[in-house]
Amino acid sequence: MDAPGPSFDHRPGTTPETKRPLRLWLRLLTCTNLIEQRVRANLREQFKTTLPRFDFLAALDRAPEGLTMGEISRRLLVSPGNVTDVAERLENDGLITRRPAPTDRRTQIVRATPKGRKLFTELAVRHEGWINNLFDGVDGHDIERLFDLLGKAKQALDRNTEEGERR
Repeated sequence: MDAPGPSFDHRPGTTPETKRPLRLWLRLLTCTNLIEQRVRANLREQFKTTLPRFDFLAALDRAPEGLTMGEISRRLLVSPGNVTDVAERLENDGLITRRPAPTDRRTQIVRATPKGRKLFTELAVRHEGWINNLFDGVDGHDIERLFDLLGKAKQALDRNTEEGERR
């Protein structure tokens, strides 16, 4: 059962309606943190791996032709240094290869090895199961409705983020 909402803030100009976006953001953050904590723990306990390694392999799974280190960094929204650290460990474990790009030898093309693809397939299946279990008890219709509503929220965030950058 959810805890009751925050009490009314009596500062001038503050109403329960003005708190809704903040309350929504806090609820989204709480849900994200709970899911991420469980996924991280499952990856660690069941596969002795990390979420960054999973995300790296997931990016490569969506690009079988390979990606540059810069493309991986942009897709994962992490620094190039973080990508390099994860890549070194994955390469040492035989899960990826890094080769110079044919057009620019300074650029590395990263691909999953057969061992890396096999591991990611197993991870992805388990990951989907974990997420399904975490949402057990939430009706499929409600999940679709939430998905649609969050899509609208994302559009507003994208639009408002762009406007904020121009100010």
